[in-house]
Amino acid sequence: MDIKARSLSEEKVKTKYLFSPFIIYLILFYGFWIGWVYLIYPHMQELGTTTLVYALANLVTRLLLWVIPVFLYLRYIDHVDPIAYLKLNQYWKRGMLIGLALSVLNFLGMLLRFGPPHPSIQYVTWNGVLNTSILIGFFEEIPFRGFILQKLQEKFPFWLSNLLSSLLFLGIHLPGWILLHTLTWSNVISIFVLGSIFAIIFYYSKSLWSSIITHSLNDFLSSVLFHIS
Repeated sequence: MDIKARSLSEEKVKTKYLFSPFIIYLILFYGFWIGWVYLIYPHMQELGTTTLVYALANLVTRLLLWVIPVFLYLRYIDHVDPIAYLKLNQYWKRGMLIGLALSVLNFLGMLLRFGPPHPSIQYVTWNGVLNTSILIGFFEEIPFRGFILQKLQEKFPFWLSNLLSSLLFLGIHLPGWILLHTLTWSNVISIFVLGSIFAIIFYYSKSLWSSIITHSLNDFLSSVLFHIS
């Protein structure tokens, strides 16, 4: 076997070795999340979904199940700098500007489609502002675009990785929708499309901040200002 062939063979073995823990991560991530949704979340609702305690409990849950495992995986399994891998320190100014510019365009599009926003105090809750608006991009973009999408790209082309990560993004929403009886084709299509768009934004901007900001402001506009989700 020549040097080039040996190098390619070693690279395939290395890729397979690095991808196996990722599959285990996905199984554990979805397993723990489904368990939390069905076993713990119904009791959390007893705190009152508009209270600060409920919002903080949701925040801690997202950090423990969605964000911290990604940082631990990258640090101790892949042995890379999590901040650098997730592209949180790369082109961050450009990423923020792109996120803000796209959010302005998104706002103008909603304005044309739905008319003037009609904010209501009913939608301004601790959880609505913190977890499903301001911080939602941080909680969801780190695992799905920053981590899962990029791990898939180590094995597949971008567009296939985008498809798979968007399906996984859709899948993580299903347990909550089923529990709350809010599963509709409209929700399924919109979440899949948004996941694909956020992936494209991240891929071309090369900064996770662009998709974090676009994601957070999209959810703020749709849930708090325009009440369309």
